[in-house]
Amino acid sequence: MTQRRFIDQMRREVHIPNNPVKIVSLVPSITELLHFLGFDKEVVGITKFCIRPKKWQETKQRIGGTKNLNIQNIIALEPDIVIGNKEENTQEDISALEKKVPIWMSEINSFKDALGFINCMGLVLKKEDNCRDLIQSLKHGYKEIIHLGKGREVLYFIWNDPPYIAGKGTFISAMLEQIGFVNTCKVERYPSIDNLSEYSPALVFLSSEPFPFGNKHLSEYQKRFPNADVILVDGEMFSWYGSRMLDAIPYFNNKFKDS
Repeated sequence: MTQRRFIDQMRREVHIPNNPVKIVSLVPSITELLHFLGFDKEVVGITKFCIRPKKWQETKQRIGGTKNLNIQNIIALEPDIVIGNKEENTQEDISALEKKVPIWMSEINSFKDALGFINCMGLVLKKEDNCRDLIQSLKHGYKEIIHLGKGREVLYFIWNDPPYIAGKGTFISAMLEQIGFVNTCKVERYPSIDNLSEYSPALVFLSSEPFPFGNKHLSEYQKRFPNADVILVDGEMFSWYGSRMLDAIPYFNNKFKDS
């Protein structure tokens, strides 16, 4: 079978069949993008956290969680390509898989990285036109909402006890800044906060994932940050790259245009 050579976003060399017909996705947002691109038949394996599209939960082989993959089940599927992510999958799992199957790894920490990922998927999966159209729609859509945040400082919580926040160098932080907010956390990645009083943001966002913040947490965090507006937000809109970024545009506009 004819193969093509690619360099993935982790700068790894990957050899992929010219026409991949069996695809395994290791990340929910990547699974959603594959559905968006029309790979209903080609996708043969997904994680237990790949909740969209819902019908794939019943028809596709489950290959474990994002951080505890069933390596043998993936290999048994004999995929032409496995698509993963540096942050969401473990180095141990990736090292085990790459010895047996072609695995293309994404690394997405910025808006530019996300667009680059979509472009790469167009090339790797021969969906150049679809991915080019998606990128153009994203560029236009986010240009229209770039000032939604009005330069206000935000503290974005991803976990409750202990409290963890999204810091610099994360895709969440990039999305905040893409729509005009300023991430008040200057620490890299996902730090735990020991002293909440060191922050005084204008806004506090409580994400729906990975910790499911809900209405019961609003009063608690309002007490912690009496001078901030505390808001529940859909975490998927801030952290899922790919086609979900298109759905996020009207969500952000409706959520923040009058705030």
